[in-house]
Amino acid sequence: MKIESFEGIVLTETNYSESSKILNVLTNDRGIVGIMSKGCRNVKSKLRGVSRKLIYGTFHVYYKENGLSTLIGVDLINSFSKTMMDLERISFSLYLLDLSYQVVKQNDDNEIFELLKDTLLKIEEGLNPFVLTNILELKLLDYLGVRPSIDACSICGSDKGIVTLSSDSGGYVCRNCFNNEGYVSEKTIKMIRMYYYVEIKNISKLDVSDEVSREINQFLDMYYERYTGLYLKSKEFIKGLNKLTN
Repeated sequence: MKIESFEGIVLTETNYSESSKILNVLTNDRGIVGIMSKGCRNVKSKLRGVSRKLIYGTFHVYYKENGLSTLIGVDLINSFSKTMMDLERISFSLYLLDLSYQVVKQNDDNEIFELLKDTLLKIEEGLNPFVLTNILELKLLDYLGVRPSIDACSICGSDKGIVTLSSDSGGYVCRNCFNNEGYVSEKTIKMIRMYYYVEIKNISKLDVSDEVSREINQFLDMYYERYTGLYLKSKEFIKGLNKLTN
């Protein structure tokens, strides 16, 4: 096996034998790579601190294309130390790892790595993890092939008179097609397009009202349930956390 290096983020970790772990690392250029981190659970192992979820770095491995590669070392780029010390930040971040893992299994587009990395870095900076999570959730729907209609009415295709968002209808609904779906605020209608088109790496502040955040999150929860078939325990934990903090 030859030595190769690549940028990556640890999405999952699984204990193996008495002292090792198997890591699934989302990479910048080759999708998910399975890596054996031998002896990393030993107290004195140099791999101990870099063989866990939410490690972002340059991974040096004995690479095996159709099997488990073997970890040699990691040049750490970010350990997300502030996120690891905050329950809200870590809860959202771990959910995004789970979600990205599921999405990449269906579509291993390299852009997913960049989207996840940028989102995690913004959460580490202290920006609102709830809003950032919704932004990434919306963008990832593209890679699942079920992007909602947020440029025109999902029923008739008109871009005039948009009055609400409907998960059942698949996105925007105009005044002429409205059929008691329930209204959302005008700001929500505008903001969800901003969520989709904004470049996460360029976000410096997030001024989103609680009402808009709630309406967009409710739409995305229902949309994911209806169109993706994904059920993640980490998302249920976040829902419970929100109930405790609100």
